[in-house]
Amino acid sequence: MKVVVLGAGLMGKEVARDLVASDHVEKILLADIDTEAAKAFAATLDTNKIEVVALNAECDQALRDVIIRGNVVVNALFYAFNERVAQAAIETGVHAVDLGGHIGGVTENILQRTEEAKKNNVTIIPDLGVAPGMINILTGYGATKLDKVESIKLYVGGIPTEPKPPLHYTRVFSLEGVFDHYTEPSKAIQKGKLTEVESLTGIEPIYFEEFGVLEAFYTSGGISTLYKTFPHVKTLEYKTIRYKGHAEKFKLLADLDFLSKDNTVQVEDQDISVRTVVREALKKKLDLGKKVDAVLLRAIIAGQKDEEQYKYEYEMVVRKDVEANITAMARATACTVSVVAQMIGNGVIAQRGVLPPETVVPGSEFIQEMTKRGIVIKETSHRSSMIVKW
Repeated sequence: MKVVVLGAGLMGKEVARDLVASDHVEKILLADIDTEAAKAFAATLDTNKIEVVALNAECDQALRDVIIRGNVVVNALFYAFNERVAQAAIETGVHAVDLGGHIGGVTENILQRTEEAKKNNVTIIPDLGVAPGMINILTGYGATKLDKVESIKLYVGGIPTEPKPPLHYTRVFSLEGVFDHYTEPSKAIQKGKLTEVESLTGIEPIYFEEFGVLEAFYTSGGISTLYKTFPHVKTLEYKTIRYKGHAEKFKLLADLDFLSKDNTVQVEDQDISVRTVVREALKKKLDLGKKVDAVLLRAIIAGQKDEEQYKYEYEMVVRKDVEANITAMARATACTVSVVAQMIGNGVIAQRGVLPPETVVPGSEFIQEMTKRGIVIKETSHRSSMIVKW
């Protein structure tokens, strides 16, 4: 199997690291505009599997020329490139996965290309980070164990293990993406009706052992395609996990329009984006550095099974690999997309078209593969009283 990895940033590097360890992967093309940095990383892995190639992802022909060299392409670029990469993959007849970015209709637009993908015998699975991504796969897996799904409640967060005031947060992925998730509305199904809720609201306590009581609140993007896959549930909600007080502080920034893309001020006759200034200032304050991060996940899928009420719960806590200096977020995200890419390349996933992860990724095999990588997802089930039929 030959795999093309687009982007040699943090996530792209960790995807490449995971692929190198696979006996099924014979060649990895690591494509980035900064080839020197990519080569320096590749040298640390002490392998002849990786070939670094130059790529300007703004050029569609350059994308096609690189993608066509692989059997599967992993798009680890910023989500603004997701549509462009998906189209290039379909045109070249190469399977593709991406890290998500369900903001502004990106994934919906990719899903509309499913017939074209089928025609070209291509499998495209978007939204394969942690949330969306892992959370979708676990939801789909839990749903297969029920006769009828009634409620889906999802919680995910990347947090520091030793929080520092005032925000008790460290940056584990793009702050631009964080701002998008905090400012765009979040889709939800409440009392059986699809609705939109304001991000940074709906704050509720959530407990994780060793972390204590945290908070969870609505953010955009995490629902991804689930509201279409499970349109008839009574409840479908996604919330982000942070330390207590985080949402209130960022809600103030949002209410002041400090996170708005349209807010500009004039400074010495120059138009300055307030959001850009805030982003760059917070980058310094929220730099992870050598600090340890953790990713917390809980998915609760409830409904009916054999005329009884059942609830399946999936929980994960993964921490930074200090010895290898790999963040928890990078571990969880990169392994998710790498595992699914290999499932496509190995023929475990053989369905063609553009497919949401919850509909096509086999949950049991996925959990097994993640466990091999030291990322343990615990499943528990609860059975309640018999359903009374009148």
